[in-house]
Amino acid sequence: QVQLVESGGGLVQAGGSLRLSCTASGRTDSTYSMGWFRQPPGKEREFVAAISGSGDSTNYVESVKGRFTISRDNAKNTIYLQMNSLKPEDTATYYCAASKLMFIAPLRKASYDYWGQGTQVAVSS
Repeated sequence: QVQLVESGGGLVQAGGSLRLSCTASGRTDSTYSMGWFRQPPGKEREFVAAISGSGDSTNYVESVKGRFTISRDNAKNTIYLQMNSLKPEDTATYYCAASKLMFIAPLRKASYDYWGQGTQVAVSS
């Protein structure tokens, strides 16, 4: 089992920045690909970004390309989501997830095996 804990959420004005972190614990002897998803109020959970186990492959949803950057530090069992130029439509609960498909950066929720509890991000206009 892998436990994931997100941090770094908060309230920010439009145009501002936040950095989310997600730290894994438990069975971290295997390398997982990791992803960030978000769930806006009243909407479905959606893909945001993903990174492969080695970090050499990433994927982003079109709406965050050029603004968000996913990265990982395997020595710390931590991934990050640097979010710049935030917009009100980025308001959501952000979840990190781990996938056993370590060689790719999966986009589909069904590809992920473990999920964190989420951290809230609110962007005011």
